[in-house]
Amino acid sequence: MDYCVLGTNNMEAAIKFYDSLFEQTELNQVLSTDRMTFWQCEYFAFAIAKPFNEEPASNGNGTMIGFNAGSTEEVKRLHKKVIELGGTCEGEPGQRGPKFSAYVRDLDRNKLVFSA
Repeated sequence: MDYCVLGTNNMEAAIKFYDSLFEQTELNQVLSTDRMTFWQCEYFAFAIAKPFNEEPASNGNGTMIGFNAGSTEEVKRLHKKVIELGGTCEGEPGQRGPKFSAYVRDLDRNKLVFSA
């Protein structure tokens, strides 16, 4: 995957959420405008945006964005961090098939998965 963009209805809260979530990862905030904020590492970019059509942002039923956390410890840490930041749990960290993963929703109810 090259990049991923999620919609937000509260840019200030979303920036604070993702800055804090990504602070111990390779993703660093690289650009912010009044409509979009980008975090990037060597091989991947992630952004939050106010929808271009100016309609309210909404999350897709069945849509999920996966982040490779690299280790079971990092999966657990990121899951805990999302809960601390006001996100919600959608599945506690645990073994699921070949992956150890945890599921959460951000402040705009976008579903994220961390796996190793």
